[in-house]
Amino acid sequence: MKKVSTAVVVSSAVLALTLTGCSTKANDSGSGGGGGGAGGVKTDIGVTESEINLGIQTDSSGVFKVTGLGLTNGNQMWAEDVNNEGGICGRDIKLDIQDNGYKPDNALPIYEQQKTTQLGYLQLLGSPILAALKQKIIADKMVSVTASWASQNLDAPEVLMIGQTYDVEIINGLSWMQEQGMIGEGDKIGHIFIDSEYGQNGVMGSKYYAEQNGMTVVEAPVAGTDTDMTAIVAKMKDEGVKAIAITVAPAATASIAVQNVNQGLNVPILGSNPTFAPNLLADPAVTAALSNYYQVNSILPFTADSEFGKELAEKYSSEFTDPPSHAVFAGYVAGMVWGEILKQACDDGDLTRDGILKAKAKVTEVDTQGLMGPLDLSKEGSPTSREAVIMQADPTVADKGGLKVVVDFFESDAAKEYKAPFEK
Repeated sequence: MKKVSTAVVVSSAVLALTLTGCSTKANDSGSGGGGGGAGGVKTDIGVTESEINLGIQTDSSGVFKVTGLGLTNGNQMWAEDVNNEGGICGRDIKLDIQDNGYKPDNALPIYEQQKTTQLGYLQLLGSPILAALKQKIIADKMVSVTASWASQNLDAPEVLMIGQTYDVEIINGLSWMQEQGMIGEGDKIGHIFIDSEYGQNGVMGSKYYAEQNGMTVVEAPVAGTDTDMTAIVAKMKDEGVKAIAITVAPAATASIAVQNVNQGLNVPILGSNPTFAPNLLADPAVTAALSNYYQVNSILPFTADSEFGKELAEKYSSEFTDPPSHAVFAGYVAGMVWGEILKQACDDGDLTRDGILKAKAKVTEVDTQGLMGPLDLSKEGSPTSREAVIMQADPTVADKGGLKVVVDFFESDAAKEYKAPFEK
């Protein structure tokens, strides 16, 4: 099969996905067609007799480029599998893929175009992007899968976060670290975070866990573009922290890890899901320093020993030249979730934006074929999952995402008990 690269993201109004596919498990994975056909179903924006149009705003040129490419490639694989199985509700999935470069000023005009042609968003990447567009997607009733997991935004049903939110990630991660004896009662925990909804929500998790377990948090806000963490890590050393939680961009992760070693601090580092990219392993000094780094995530890495994951990995390598990462699986799972919503809406006879919102509230389970823990979309204000995996960087699989599983799916007692800001 001819390989294609998404290194240059399509900027046309609509990208039609009529590719040939390799997957043999589309129906099992939640990618198959939904009930009903094109006729007799209510529609409005983004749905025709033959097509369901879903928008993507990704980052293919900014600080989260690697994540954006992985998510988008996974989105495309899902749409391809759906279309090869006959579509959903008698309609093919078509994607409009746009690069916002992780900049709100770019995202706003892209949104104004997409809101008139797309049913909703299969991917909306970035906390600053969601902050800029949130009131618009609510007003326009555009269900949007956000590649941004700040639980402060779960006050609106249009905002769809797949997996743990940042606060729940950190809670699960710190709970595991305490079980391993890495941290204990009375300890100081450093938290270096981008001063946006992304980082602030991670700090909510570290503060909650600290309060429940007799610890204190030393906070260090940074900008999303900051890459030199020398002074920040020096502050952490002066404060005597026993571990560092991070909600930053991958370039900052590299600096934190290196300075943790160079300054003799040598404490464990816990990163939320966007903090790592496989290209960090191109630098031997960073690779060595990442031996103290643990990532907490909602989804298996590209190297996971999973039957369906192996099928997707093989399919990916045959179609794409972009280096893989765990974001590929996350992008595919986003499609699975949209697939379940669309099938429910089709069964309800209503593919309008109102119909999608109603259908979403009925989805209590999404079968991700083991790529992620159980997902429940029906609980208003609540994270769709509280199950985590713990991973570490592994240079032997740098060409396959660079991560290996340390601890398989688990849900800590602290995460179970935690109430997100808008949870009922």
